[in-house]
Amino acid sequence: MKSPKMIQLHFSSRSAQTFSHIIKHLAQMVKMNTVNFKYILSILVVLASLWSVGASAQNLKVGYIDTAKVLSDAPQADVARKKLEDEFNPRDQEIVKLQKKLKQLKEKQERDAKLMTQAESIKLERNIVSLKRDIKRAKEEFNEDFNLRRNEELAKLHKLISKTTIQTAEELKYDIILSDNVLYINKRVDITDIIIKRLQKLQKGPGRSSSKSN
Repeated sequence: MKSPKMIQLHFSSRSAQTFSHIIKHLAQMVKMNTVNFKYILSILVVLASLWSVGASAQNLKVGYIDTAKVLSDAPQADVARKKLEDEFNPRDQEIVKLQKKLKQLKEKQERDAKLMTQAESIKLERNIVSLKRDIKRAKEEFNEDFNLRRNEELAKLHKLISKTTIQTAEELKYDIILSDNVLYINKRVDITDIIIKRLQKLQKGPGRSSSKSN
């Protein structure tokens, strides 16, 4: 596979070591939530700009992936969506049926109000109230279960994307892969399409990645 273009930042050996030390220190600060990520990124950009003027002794290969695009275009995302749809569609249809029944009862109440006895009217009203309660409970349980399952599938997909990105970075000799919260990125370092193509290849391959990521 043809390696994408990248930004090459030049450092002296001593500067590179210093830069590596600063990277680790800043990463620790981010982990401790003591500074904003955008502030860290600004510092790195400034340092890279300053040191790139120095003598060329070591190249830093930087890449970037658009996580949102990968989540949207990766075939595993379509598989996960279809899986959730198949799993929850029957329950959704049951709620639709309950809603139709409620509508029918309300229409009967409105249409036959003058024809019903007091006892019949009270019974119908109780049925409507009870059905409303059942629908509300069914919706709440549906949303809770759906969100839980969606988060589970999303976590699997994130794990697969992360694994694929790391493998790609190691294979193509990248030093840093940037992702979200980057204010600007040049298309020369964007490897998003490479990650998507590799995920597509995984999905078509033997064993299928969706089962491997479980």
